Amino acid sequence: MTFLNLAFPLQSAVPVAEMAVSSVVGAARPLLGMGILATMLVVFKPLITGLLRASLLLISPRLTKDEKVASRNLRNLLAINNVARDLDSTSPSMAAELRALASRG
Repeated sequence: MTFLNLAFPLQSAVPVAEMAVSSVVGAARPLLGMGILATMLVVFKPLITGLLRASLLLISPRLTKDEKVASRNLRNLLAINNVARDLDSTSPSMAAELRALASRG
């Protein structure tokens, strides 16, 4: 320790302070970046969700009411035919009636 260190303590403390500040700034920089990213996501959340929904509709469009009704009718007919197939061995007349009901649609 020299006389100049005693006379001018600020000049001897500056390198230590610079190292401390640079380590704090180095640690805070990723946190600041994550904070900015989180803020942008919160601000633009409606836009992002709208874009995701639009892209989802491009990939798989929604069914119309007629298509939904047709799909439900097909499922019902297949279920009736499955029941008729199960009843074929025990009650052939009931199975025939169910098949006739299913054929009417």
